[in-house]
Amino acid sequence: MNLRILPEREKQQRLELREEPLEKGDNRRVNMISKQRVIQVTYLITAVDLTCMFMQFGIVPYLSTSLGLDAVGFGYLQTAFGVLQLLGGPIFGRFADQFGAKAALTVSYMAGSLCFLLLSMATSVPLLFLSRVPSIFMHGLPGAQMVITDLTTPAEHADALGKLGLCFGVGVIIGSSLGGTLTSTFGVYFPCYVALTGCLVCALAVLIFIPTQTKQQLKGDTAHQSVSQTTSVFSLKETIRLMKLPGVLDVFLIKVLSVLPTGVFLIMFSIISIDFFGLEAAQAGYLMSYCGILQMVIQGLVIGRLTSHYSEWTLLTLSVIVLCGVGIAMALMTNVFHYCIIVPPMVFSFSTVGIITDIVLTKSVPASDTGAMLGISSSVSPLTRTIGPTIGGFLYRRFGVSSFGYLQLMVNIPLFFYLLRKRFPQKEGKVQ
Repeated sequence: MNLRILPEREKQQRLELREEPLEKGDNRRVNMISKQRVIQVTYLITAVDLTCMFMQFGIVPYLSTSLGLDAVGFGYLQTAFGVLQLLGGPIFGRFADQFGAKAALTVSYMAGSLCFLLLSMATSVPLLFLSRVPSIFMHGLPGAQMVITDLTTPAEHADALGKLGLCFGVGVIIGSSLGGTLTSTFGVYFPCYVALTGCLVCALAVLIFIPTQTKQQLKGDTAHQSVSQTTSVFSLKETIRLMKLPGVLDVFLIKVLSVLPTGVFLIMFSIISIDFFGLEAAQAGYLMSYCGILQMVIQGLVIGRLTSHYSEWTLLTLSVIVLCGVGIAMALMTNVFHYCIIVPPMVFSFSTVGIITDIVLTKSVPASDTGAMLGISSSVSPLTRTIGPTIGGFLYRRFGVSSFGYLQLMVNIPLFFYLLRKRFPQKEGKVQ
């Protein structure tokens, strides 16, 4: 009787061994499909969020003027917005690492909703300044970068993060035009209600579609996680610890310095387009749409393909070289046609530096700290918005438009020689 039972058990064990790999394969397929779905939803809500954001950029100047705020006061308002974003970036990243990207994105979109609600109630200058306060937690784009970084492999980061440029372009084109149309048709406060609704829809989509934790738990990363999670969200010590990791501070400074001249020029572009190029408001809008479309194409279609053929170091060096050429062209620029020729290489280098440095920085830290690192990296843009108006205003009044080209050269030529002299290690995966 035992002789009959043993073969049956052996058959059963063999069947189980055969079925186990199939179940694992099915799970991998399901996980892959669910990840793709989460990434697609992330792209969609990011496009909606950026559309609302650029609607705000179109609303605030008109609202400020209607409330009697002069150019100096409007500069203070923009500076306050930049400082709040600058302070909130690292805090937002640490919050995402500790509580998950889902919680962080929910906070970001709810803060955006509160911002637009206060903006719709801004009937005085103090209320207008009060509406800027929630922006300290408004970091939808870095939050989307965190989700995509967590759900893709290091080899896929450039292409996946680059496609966020498509979302950015959609936000620039639709948000700018929609905000102006709604303001002229229904009044200055109506776009605030539309943007408020958009942010609430984004928050609801995050609660439904984004998983609570997007980070993959790595066996070799537990030690780093325990170090990271012992400190609070508001820890300056934790930020300093990340900046002291090998190569992090160097790459961060390269990002800040290389994009600063272009960022300062773009901040002053609205004034330059009127005073120097002699464009009307509609023509300036078309020029901005041209820049937005170029950014969509370059980030969404070009950079991802380049990273599959060239190393990150090569692309970073190439971008700095191109920025030097852009500086020469800007110094010689005399009309809007010249600017249209300069825009493609400028957008290419500006976008490439941003994406490549983000990839290198996230590779340089443990997987448990990618959110904090992206939060620190996202502070570069508000830093430029904070100090950019002062630098740009001084250069434009004192030396003219050509000074922006010379600034490009003065910054990027030393960076080029620095990059040739010092090479950072190319890491294929996270720090373990």
